[in-house]
Amino acid sequence: MSVNVSNLLYLITIVTFVLALRFLSSPAHARRGNQIGALGMLVAIVVTWVKTGGTSWWALAIGMLIGGGFGAVAARKVKMTAMPQMVALFNGVGGGAAALISLAELHRILPEPGAPKVDISLAIVLSALIGSISFAGSMVAFAKLQELIHGRPITYPGQQFGNGGLFLAALALGIALVAGVQDEWLLWGLTGGAALFGILFVLPIGGADMPVVISLLNAFTGLAAAATGFELENNVLIVSGMLVGASGTLLTLLMGRAMNRSVANVLFGAFGQLTAEAAAAAAGAAAGTVRSASAEDVAVMLAYAHKVVFVPGYGLAVAQAQHDVRQLADLLEERGVEVSYAIHPVAGRMPGHMNVLLAEANVPYPQLKEMEDANPEFARTDVAVVVGANDVVNPDARSNQGSPIYGMPILNVDEAQTVVVLKRSMNPGFAGIENPLFYNPKTVMLFGDAKESITKLIQDVKAL
Repeated sequence: MSVNVSNLLYLITIVTFVLALRFLSSPAHARRGNQIGALGMLVAIVVTWVKTGGTSWWALAIGMLIGGGFGAVAARKVKMTAMPQMVALFNGVGGGAAALISLAELHRILPEPGAPKVDISLAIVLSALIGSISFAGSMVAFAKLQELIHGRPITYPGQQFGNGGLFLAALALGIALVAGVQDEWLLWGLTGGAALFGILFVLPIGGADMPVVISLLNAFTGLAAAATGFELENNVLIVSGMLVGASGTLLTLLMGRAMNRSVANVLFGAFGQLTAEAAAAAAGAAAGTVRSASAEDVAVMLAYAHKVVFVPGYGLAVAQAQHDVRQLADLLEERGVEVSYAIHPVAGRMPGHMNVLLAEANVPYPQLKEMEDANPEFARTDVAVVVGANDVVNPDARSNQGSPIYGMPILNVDEAQTVVVLKRSMNPGFAGIENPLFYNPKTVMLFGDAKESITKLIQDVKAL
């Protein structure tokens, strides 16, 4: 294949990636965006396969079969509840691949006389540094989400200074390589130090803050891929990596704003940590009486309401009740009830988790209201139905300065005339803090599995 033809096909791939991002910006067109991006990646792989020549065809073919087969099976078999873990795992693999390529590239060029060019050395160092952090951090995020390790923050004395010193040590090894020191062990040391930093960087982060972490690590992987593109002189990797890095960075900033977190706090702080004082303050604020209701009572509230807002959370994903919620909403609309869905940007355990979940149930996109649009509507809402959400509807974020989520923008469901909360028990949410909303006089609790509860509500509404 000639250079001009391969560059033209690579340009087509770049265009498909840009178009994929454009379509992914809307849940209504997200599936098409995924298809376009997958097609572009297929073109890039085939072009690279042809360019390498016959000696490496078998290796690429084996890699494609293993990776493609695993990806296809995962996409079909992984449940929506495990989607955040899969995203973290796949993201980490991308960062690890970038780090491995940098090690292989340095091993290839070091035997040549003379030090590598500064730009190539810098690309190798950045690829190994950022890729290793992304890989190790994503594996810890995966383990937390999969509950292989505790979701609560894991800290140690002098953590910030230790992390900073470790990062500077890895950076010093990289500077030595860029300066012309031709020792391969320096890159191995940098890779190991960066991986250890990635582990220690994510361990102190609580499970409730995982959406921000996943978004940030996704940006890291994109930047690592872009650096790999510079060292391999591959334009597709450069452009696609920068697209992922830029979009991931923007998403991180937006997610941080939605959780009232600064980027510096994400990078170097043990955010999400629940102190004893904050826990006591939250528990004191939540003291009160819990009112429970039967499915029959809730069905009457919903059937004769003018406006109902569903507020989905991770519990909805766990119960796999999105289709049942859609069925209940359709039933209410047939009775003339105005129905919408209030989406918090960090509800669930990955960015856009609730949007993906409800899109799977074919919920009409116009009914999905982002937090800025949903909050003004609660004052005129008759019934707000909270399905498995906790921290994103916690009023302590507005009023309790002792709460670890104080200052985080929330969905103001407590402004509705009546709040119905579907929960299995009174156990706190992923952040591990009490929610005074559950003790609010206008709140009633419908205990039980969300899917079973909604199925009962459907039957009771039909019977009215």
